Amino acid sequence: MAAKNNTLPPPSSSKNDDPSTSAITPSQEDAYLSRSSHLTRQELLRRRSHRLKELTKCYKDHYWGFMEHLKIQYREYYWKYGVSPFKQDNEIAAVEGGDDNNRRCASVGCKLKAMALTSFCHLHILSDSKQRLYKACTYVIKSAQAGPITCGKPILRSTTPSLCTVHFQKAQKHVTRALRKAGLNVTSSSKLAPKFHVIVAEYVRQIQSKRRAARKDNKHKVAIKEETSD
Repeated sequence: MAAKNNTLPPPSSSKNDDPSTSAITPSQEDAYLSRSSHLTRQELLRRRSHRLKELTKCYKDHYWGFMEHLKIQYREYYWKYGVSPFKQDNEIAAVEGGDDNNRRCASVGCKLKAMALTSFCHLHILSDSKQRLYKACTYVIKSAQAGPITCGKPILRSTTPSLCTVHFQKAQKHVTRALRKAGLNVTSSSKLAPKFHVIVAEYVRQIQSKRRAARKDNKHKVAIKEETSD
């Protein structure tokens, strides 16, 4: 247990502070039937269902614990190698000695400190063709003839959906607006739990309305051409 606590600190939520919540606890029926040599089909199915639910809960607790641990480690890493404005005496001496951890970003005009094991800062990390930890935000800012122009801000490759924090909040607002048009009242955009078929139905309705408007516009243009030709 000590090795486990050193590897993964407990999450901030209060329910995970108790170690017993991460273990599979038997039900009262399991305790009664623990020494039984035979079980009925219903008893066996109830036991398996209970253990599956407990195992799922245990996996969720560990997953969110690892996610909190990852956020803490990433924040410390970003502060140390990304945007930290402080330099200790030993770091200044290391700069004079040519330490790689204190090099400037290789992007032209950038004065930020380069991240570890790369020549670019966090803002320009996508310029490094060898890196595999980051990807670009795919939020479409505007459309152009050459193609859609996206945000391009670096985010972790594991981020889903592929949006930065600012544009993820904007996407949530768009979803909230679409759900309200569909007749589903959502009070908070930060706690969305919409049903998928409602979102699909709203998108289909918007596409059909655009097509009907385009057909109506085309019919109007055809009628004008026929009148001019006569």
